[in-house]
Amino acid sequence: ISCPMEVAVVRMSNDRTLPLDERRNYKGVVDVANRVVKEEGVSAFWRGSGPFVTRAMMVGVFQVATLDQFKDIYASWLDQKKNSVPNVFCAAMTSGLIYSVATMPLEASKNRMASQKPDPKTGLLPYTGTLQTLRAVTQKEGFFAFYNGFLPYYLRCGGHTVTMFIF
Repeated sequence: ISCPMEVAVVRMSNDRTLPLDERRNYKGVVDVANRVVKEEGVSAFWRGSGPFVTRAMMVGVFQVATLDQFKDIYASWLDQKKNSVPNVFCAAMTSGLIYSVATMPLEASKNRMASQKPDPKTGLLPYTGTLQTLRAVTQKEGFFAFYNGFLPYYLRCGGHTVTMFIF
């Protein structure tokens, strides 16, 4: 369920940024679902699932692996009581920063794969898999193109980590 919903969210949120002649003009989630199935087939809902799943695994690795280490560091360096709200907040925001840096290329790849359209001449999709997407974008736009929009992504990731470990 997550991958199809992610494709719907990405397409709906990106549609207005496209030139008028390239917009899909979705009316809502049900319209996205119906049109994707009709125009592209059910498998289109899993475009970007490779980076989506890889990103989810990396989030777990970086988020959980670094949180307790940062709690210890902030308890020592800032004289915070370990596991206090300020201690967990600082550790969670730092853990969110680490996982944001590590996973943003996968998030950007997922978004590109989920919102791509076939080439009008060849009918081929520009992105076929995670590594190919990473390679193609890096060659065409440079590696740091994956970090466009980093601040809102970090605030989302840091906020998610704080919410998860404080509440």
